[in-house]
Amino acid sequence: MKKKSALFVVLLTTLFMTAQTQPLPTVDVTGKGIVRVVPDEVTITVRIENTGTNAKEVKQENDRIVNEVLSFVKRMKISDKDVSTQYIRLNKNYEYNTKTYNYAANQSIAIKLRKLKDYEELMDGLLESGINRIDGISFSASNKDELESEARKKAVANAKTKAEEYARVLDQTIGKAISISEYRASNAPSPMYRTMAMDSQASAGQQTIAAGEMEIIVTVNISFLLN
Repeated sequence: MKKKSALFVVLLTTLFMTAQTQPLPTVDVTGKGIVRVVPDEVTITVRIENTGTNAKEVKQENDRIVNEVLSFVKRMKISDKDVSTQYIRLNKNYEYNTKTYNYAANQSIAIKLRKLKDYEELMDGLLESGINRIDGISFSASNKDELESEARKKAVANAKTKAEEYARVLDQTIGKAISISEYRASNAPSPMYRTMAMDSQASAGQQTIAAGEMEIIVTVNISFLLN
């Protein structure tokens, strides 16, 4: 009798453990939320370069122009937090044709402009101050956090709709969500911006950049219980 009782207990324990380890029925879906907006900010990356045979003179000339650029940016009333040095370099290069050495000094500066209407004035002033390279521009939205929140809600709603569609075909329903993970990416527009050849005609009032449309994309993976 004791052996039968022990066997019954073991059987119940085995069934209980099996029930505990058996995976819950779920429906796993991916939802995407997209919010489109016209950017209202732009970050311009410019470079100042100088070359010569004397390292000290080359560096001093580069520093002089950088000072002119930063002084102009201040006159534009652009905040210090929106201006940052990306790198400063001084390189020694060997010229094989003349078998001599020269030096190249360059400094890169990123400037965030929060008023797109001031773009032409800023570019004209930067060129007059002495920059000789425009490395690129990138657009952004000042209310990016709010846009991401909106995209996130859309992604969750999209995932729920998908899960309900799957369950409905099976004559079932979905329950509560048991896991959620997020992947977020921003897809900025491919901007058009002025080239050095266009700068001499800036006073004609022509448009030299197009902000386009920016996408804020949020993707979520959600597991719902399947009832």
